[in-house]
Amino acid sequence: MNAAEFKQQFLPYSKRLYRIAFRMMGNEQDAEDMVQDTFLKLWKKRDDLPELENVEAYCTTLLKNTCYDAIRARKPDADSPPEELNVMEERSTSDVVEQRDEVNTVKRLIEMLPDLQRQIIQMKDVEDYSYEEIEERTGLTMVNIRVTLSRARKKIREQFMQIRNYGNR
Repeated sequence: MNAAEFKQQFLPYSKRLYRIAFRMMGNEQDAEDMVQDTFLKLWKKRDDLPELENVEAYCTTLLKNTCYDAIRARKPDADSPPEELNVMEERSTSDVVEQRDEVNTVKRLIEMLPDLQRQIIQMKDVEDYSYEEIEERTGLTMVNIRVTLSRARKKIREQFMQIRNYGNR
């Protein structure tokens, strides 16, 4: 397999792999490193890879295993305090807690959406699928997807503001 074939077969999955790595690793730099390591492993094995039936699944599995290996390899540094004792300099603890509560509220609001709205907002806003990918997976037209996504976002925004304003009374 030459470089052009490799790029054509594997690079379309880079955004999805990055999102998975980011969720697993928790920060941008580690996620980028994990995706890069995954592509490096794929490149080294390119001639030994069998004809893959599901390239995306193979890449995802390889990435997850790479992330798990990196997580297991992490050893606490003897000179630094445990992670829970590190003090955040940029934001206060109350800001972090408030932001975490807001994220959890939005997640709950997404879960309460009708099935189609929840599915589309999950694919577009959480998993970062393109409209074309959503169209392929759902069978809906681009217009239907945009309308459904707009309604879902509006509903979440309205409910979130109601919740937020309720706390300020």
